[in-house]
Amino acid sequence: MKHMLLFFFLFSSVMMVQGQTKSPLENVVITSTKNKTQVHTNENGKLHINVSPADVLQFKANGLVRYRDFGAMGDGKTDDIDAIAAAHAFANQHGLLVKADEGATYYIGGKDRTSVIQTNTDFGTAAFIIDDTDVDDRNVPVFQVSSSLQTFIPEGVTSLKRNQEKIDVSLPRTCIVTVTNSQLRRYIRFGPNQNNGSPQTDIVIVDQDGHVDRNAPIIWDFDQITDITALPIDETTLTITGGRFTTVANQAESKYTYYSRGMAIRRSNVLVDGLEHRIIGEGDHGAPYGGFINISNCANVTVQNTLLTGHKTYRTIGSAGDPVSMGSYDILVNRALNISFVNCSQTNDIDDSQYWGIMGSNYCKNLIYDTCTFSRFDAHMGVANATIRNSTLGYMGINAIGSGLLTVENSTIRGRTLVNLRSDYGSTWQGEFIIRNCVFIPAGGRPVRASLIGGSNSGQHDFGYTCYMPERITIENLKIDDSNHPDNYQGSAIFANFNPKMTNDSYVEQFPYVKTREVILRNVTTTSGKELRLSDNSFMFTDVKVKTD
Repeated sequence: MKHMLLFFFLFSSVMMVQGQTKSPLENVVITSTKNKTQVHTNENGKLHINVSPADVLQFKANGLVRYRDFGAMGDGKTDDIDAIAAAHAFANQHGLLVKADEGATYYIGGKDRTSVIQTNTDFGTAAFIIDDTDVDDRNVPVFQVSSSLQTFIPEGVTSLKRNQEKIDVSLPRTCIVTVTNSQLRRYIRFGPNQNNGSPQTDIVIVDQDGHVDRNAPIIWDFDQITDITALPIDETTLTITGGRFTTVANQAESKYTYYSRGMAIRRSNVLVDGLEHRIIGEGDHGAPYGGFINISNCANVTVQNTLLTGHKTYRTIGSAGDPVSMGSYDILVNRALNISFVNCSQTNDIDDSQYWGIMGSNYCKNLIYDTCTFSRFDAHMGVANATIRNSTLGYMGINAIGSGLLTVENSTIRGRTLVNLRSDYGSTWQGEFIIRNCVFIPAGGRPVRASLIGGSNSGQHDFGYTCYMPERITIENLKIDDSNHPDNYQGSAIFANFNPKMTNDSYVEQFPYVKTREVILRNVTTTSGKELRLSDNSFMFTDVKVKTD
């Protein structure tokens, strides 16, 4: 009698904005005996899988396994999470494709169980009901896409410099390297959700000879490094296709206890294609969500041809003691590089303000929307380089802080501003904006006094870094549809009034805000016929050079 044992100990990463205290853990034992193929759970919650030798041979010959092979009922009532997790665990061991059964509906209750995906998976047209009304652990994802490669600590790296092109390190292959200096605090948030900031961190791609990917440069100086890890990048692409997922929304108290019951992607080189996610059961209260698609600590992930859903907005008391609306996301991207959303949309109206903006991100580089229709693009704690093209964004528009190049092209923006620089993080962008071939419909056509670039910075708060406005803003072939304007409308402004108190030289900024050097305008037209103005605060932007062709 042959026995095969395999232990999996896989941890998901901590999401930056939710302060999770526990990482989901898969603990699985696989055996192969002459007994029949079956799955059971012991008293400690460990998943035991026995696959008969005949089934092992058959599955390997087929090159795939199905959930029903491990006992999934697919009737929409029986909790199938153990069978689903078992199918993936066995497939991971043998490098097999996983296929859902066509026409099946898999019910997934609140058990503390994560299905770890390490091989290509075809959900097809199968339906998955994820019931969040009673869960053991709200932080445990239902699916986790992970690498079989192991994180390690590279030796000898004690400091780094901004834009440093080579690190004195030898790696087994190209890796994602994450560095932290816990002695420095960045992103010291201002406003009703104020906080003391986060440790300085950065994430880069480094090849085996230590060369840093120039498209995702180091953005901070690290005079000391208190933590550094490297995760090898998988060379092949893992593909996940199809799936019709429905979340039955939680009924928890409305406070910042984020639910993370979706698909956590922790592996580089992943393609998600044709997935759908809907939400039912939202009432007059509930806890927010940290992304049905949650991408973290990885690179080169594309989500395409995917339909997602905005979450209902609930309110609570923020850290400053005032009522606040809680961000709730169907997409969350943290510490990730080269992430693209292509031909994606959402089920609810992108202009319906009862639903929160669908996406949030932190510590990312090279984020792309291409041919998307979403309520929002958002970068909280910084993005280095972002591109929005061929897309339509709804009532929450483009919200970002960061560095590098922000490109918006061939898109329609329906927010209150064309680009909003988040004031809670200092309205900072150390770099350049290029906006071309776009339509701006201020506030989705409601009568407002619009500005192209929004934000605010009093110069009196220490955000943990010098705050910048984009050094150069180039706007070409922009149509501003301000036909439904308010009374006494004087025309749209390039800049909002970032600091109403700064009206003359007597105002002193304790933490000076570096203003834009030049704005280049080419073929900017307005439906109202009103000329584009500089700002309601002409003094603050006196030194900005505006060039028109």
